Amino acid sequence: MPMIDVYAASGTFSDKHSLAKDLAAAVMRWEQVPPISLFSKNTAAFIHDLPADSLSNVDGDSNYVRVQVLTPVGVLDRDKQLGVVRELTDIVAVAAGDPTLTDRTWVLITESPEGGWGINGHANTGADIAALAREALGRT
Repeated sequence: MPMIDVYAASGTFSDKHSLAKDLAAAVMRWEQVPPISLFSKNTAAFIHDLPADSLSNVDGDSNYVRVQVLTPVGVLDRDKQLGVVRELTDIVAVAAGDPTLTDRTWVLITESPEGGWGINGHANTGADIAALAREALGRT
């Protein structure tokens, strides 16, 4: 149930809603969770438009994109990390209509601490989330 934040200069993406949906779907696939409401309703991306003068590398370039993926601890093993970084980078470049953006897209994976994933006002552990999923799967 990741949360994804994308930061880019305003105008980088013409269809932010589709970008958000595509990124969320990709990470959910890489997490390999079942396609149940618990996960689809709690996996989301947020696209943040920044004024071009509010970001820069050391050389003064502001044509970068940063994708921050926050996921529960231990969900993405090394193969999944490699896959999600590659796919999100490609999705961003396609959404921008700029294949060279792959060279300027940073994807950062952060894990929330055990018990640090809040849903419905409760700080869930991995076991809590698994129990919620088992319960939801039992109802389908």
